[in-house]
Formats: sequence, structure tokens, C-alpha cells
Amino acid sequence: MSTEITDNTIVHTRGDTLRSKVDIFYDKEKTQPYVPEDGDIVRFALKRPRMVRDDKGYKEYEDTDPLILKDIPIDTLILHLEPADTKNLGFGKYEYDIEITHSDGTVDTFIKAAPMTLTKEVH
Repeated sequence: MSTEITDNTIVHTRGDTLRSKVDIFYDKEKTQPYVPEDGDIVRFALKRPRMVRDDKGYKEYEDTDPLILKDIPIDTLILHLEPADTKNLGFGKYEYDIEITHSDGTVDTFIKAAPMTLTKEVH
């Protein structure tokens, strides 16, 4: 398997397909699942991490535009990244979040700045 997901941390082989069910709950005990409504939008966004190491240490990096922005269908709640989505990204650490924009316009980011690592591929 080219992807490992543990507690919202994703380790994925660059250029491979990623398909994963997104479980959404409104409480920490995971007893109140999200039930999609018509007009809701669930979206995945990937960016570079805010803190980047260079030869002088760590510095904050402001990345305003996501490198990947994908809608997650509300009928399946399956995140699907195609090989082309990550093929040209560098190996290393990134951050992602997943949010719901409800049909009434309210926004709930339920996975916040979680780590995603793209690992090397041999060919």
C-alpha cells in the first residue's frame, strides 16, 4: 500500500493514487457523525508547512495558494488524489486540512494543519 494514514497523519508515495474514506464527526467521542446535506461542500487543501528549515534554522513561510485543492464528494466522502496531483511535488513534509462549507455558508475546518509526507518513488 502506498499510503499510510494514522491519526490524520498521511504518508503517501509521490505519484501514486490515494483513495481514502473521510470520517467526519462533530464530537471527540465520535458519536455524532456528519450527515451531508444538499449544497454542502467538503474540501481537501494541501500546502507547504508554515515553518521551513533552511541553512540558518527554521523560518516561517507564508503559502497563500494551496498546491492541491480537491472537493470530496458528499455522497461517498472519499478523498481521491490522482497520480498527477502529487507527481510534480517535491519529496518531504506538507500540511493539509479538510473543511466543510455547509449549505448555509458556515465553514467548519475539522482537520486542521495535519501533516502529510510525500515519500520517494523508485521509478
